[in-house]
Amino acid sequence: MQKVTVKGKWIQLMGIIGCTLCMTSCKQTPGAQVKSDYAVMQVKTADKELSSSYSATIRGRQDVDIYPQVSGTIERLCVTEGEKVRRGQLLFVIDQVPYKAALTTAIANVEAAKAGLATAELTYNSTKELYARKVVSQFNLQTAQNTYLTAKAQLSQAEAQEVNARNNLSYTEVKSPSDGVVGALPYRAGALVSPNLPQPLTTVSDNADMYVYFSMTENQLLSLTREYGNMEEALANMPEVELRLNDNSVYDKKGKIESISGVIDRQTGTVVARAVFPNESRLLHSGASGNVVIPSIYKDCIVIPQGATVQLQNKTIVYKVVDGKATSTLITVAGINNGREYIVLDGLKPGDEIVSSGAGLVREGTQIK
Repeated sequence: MQKVTVKGKWIQLMGIIGCTLCMTSCKQTPGAQVKSDYAVMQVKTADKELSSSYSATIRGRQDVDIYPQVSGTIERLCVTEGEKVRRGQLLFVIDQVPYKAALTTAIANVEAAKAGLATAELTYNSTKELYARKVVSQFNLQTAQNTYLTAKAQLSQAEAQEVNARNNLSYTEVKSPSDGVVGALPYRAGALVSPNLPQPLTTVSDNADMYVYFSMTENQLLSLTREYGNMEEALANMPEVELRLNDNSVYDKKGKIESISGVIDRQTGTVVARAVFPNESRLLHSGASGNVVIPSIYKDCIVIPQGATVQLQNKTIVYKVVDGKATSTLITVAGINNGREYIVLDGLKPGDEIVSSGAGLVREGTQIK
């Protein structure tokens, strides 16, 4: 009987496994490359509207901080928080007693100066006649003239002090500089106030129209400029914008972008834009926040899903299906997108067939079924 060693059995086993694997491999090797299943689509044109959202801050058309121009105690508050006021309406009254007294004194000083001027004028005229008769010297004449000029200057000074006293008295009545809505009232009757207050008496916000400020990046600004040709055309022809409020509701009135800053902030790389919204309902308040939504309308454009693209070194690639094989194609897309689709500006034409999803798994020359 032939003796088989352990080593010999191991060699025989490995040989059997090798033959089996070889046969299996030969059976699974196709005569041609296996075609892979991918979703494909035919490129068509359509009208598309995409929107971009920008964080925004809401301000009144004119927010005026009201500070007193004279010192004193508040005698009376004439408005309440949130009250709608008109230009020139009385807001506060500051103690007027010392300013009325100062005005009375100023008026008395004017009258005294007028009397002094009249006396000096009589003396000067009399001295001129005496000088003509050679009764008095040139020195006397010059002295009388100087006295007259001094009295005249004193009258002008007294009149200026009277004007200043009248102004100070008028400043005790603090009035609204514009139409608007009254803000917070941190100072009440009896509080001592002065022009150097750490915070204003109140703020009057003109909120008939509201300014909404938001920032755009340099790339967004370039995209907008290219879309319309130049900034002037962009501002003239941009569609109306929407305002999404802080509670995620959409404001029922649309606004218009009025201006875009011509200087890019070096620290943030952004420009400040301003849109104006009507506010008849007074729903918008100065200091609130929200989001400006800007639509971009494209006519007869090519729209493809973002899953049909591959980003490679700032390049956007799609795979066309040409003769049943995947062929990579470089395309140019609009800078504005909705996170789901791209607007193709160049690289595709109607009728082209592309891989519509899973493009990142496709390789050049892949057979597409």
